[in-house]
Amino acid sequence: MIVEVSEIVGISPADFDKPLDKVVLNELKKRYEGAVDEELGYVIMVFDAHVGKVGRLLPRDGSTYHRSTFKLLTFVPLLNEVVLGEVVEITDFGCFVRIGPLDGLVHISQIMDDFITYDEKNNMLVGKKTGRKLMVGDDVRGRINAVSFASGAGGKVSLVTRQPMMGALKWIEDDIAKTVQSSVG
Repeated sequence: MIVEVSEIVGISPADFDKPLDKVVLNELKKRYEGAVDEELGYVIMVFDAHVGKVGRLLPRDGSTYHRSTFKLLTFVPLLNEVVLGEVVEITDFGCFVRIGPLDGLVHISQIMDDFITYDEKNNMLVGKKTGRKLMVGDDVRGRINAVSFASGAGGKVSLVTRQPMMGALKWIEDDIAKTVQSSVG
């Protein structure tokens, strides 16, 4: 999402000799980029900052304060949203999938309807009956089933892939091919 924000930004006397637009943009980037907020989500980038050229002074404060309007590029994970991502880590309790600027957890119980074993040697998760494997680098489709923006934790996202048309894209392709094959023959 792109969100427009307006805020007062303080300019230190040490920065008075620098271009105002650049100083304000740098200050806003320090303040917002990488932040996690319950309303804004994950702030990826600050851009298109416009700064009022006339600032205000406060008693016993050498800084000037300028109104600035700017845009934020944010990622807000929504409950029940279907997302595409890449497996970036395999663990004995599940896997982490990169969706946008964050990694969501797919707990081992939410990967597929099969008993799953963790193959530590080969760094993969394997379904006992199906033989399906999940490895780092696999593309997956999942549904967001929990979002938490707990203060200080940076936020957490949980995914589920054990539903129809979810999971590793190669599994979905295999299922579609089997369905087409059985309907033809």
